Amino acid sequence: MTAPKKAPGKLKIAVDETVQKLNQEVASRGVRATNALRNAELEVLRGQRSGRVYRKPHSKARYTASAPGEPPARRTGMLRMNWNGTVESASSGAGIRVSAVLESQEKYSVYLENGTRHMAARPFQQEIADKAAPEIKRIYSEKYK
Repeated sequence: MTAPKKAPGKLKIAVDETVQKLNQEVASRGVRATNALRNAELEVLRGQRSGRVYRKPHSKARYTASAPGEPPARRTGMLRMNWNGTVESASSGAGIRVSAVLESQEKYSVYLENGTRHMAARPFQQEIADKAAPEIKRIYSEKYK
């Protein structure tokens, strides 16, 4: 005769539900952190720069480029508008690790960030991270419900 199977206890069900709610809240905070990065990116990549003044191609309009060391100036707006935000998570025995990721979809963003042999760097990634850091710390410091 086999022993009857036990139904999960109320405590296990309560723990499972609590873990599920916490995981959902952690993922939600990852989305909010990604949004904080996106907002910081929009701030860093706007405004007037102090470099050379150029004429826009195929136009009589002019724009001021960024000087070396400044975040890139906006000429077409493609760098500023083409970003992909994701939340990456990985579980382990010790808990869950969540990363907010914001990546530029423009191929030339690497050249602007690091420079080339023909152009000095126009770094912007660290400035975005620095501007978003206080908001991200606040998001992850909130008490869990």
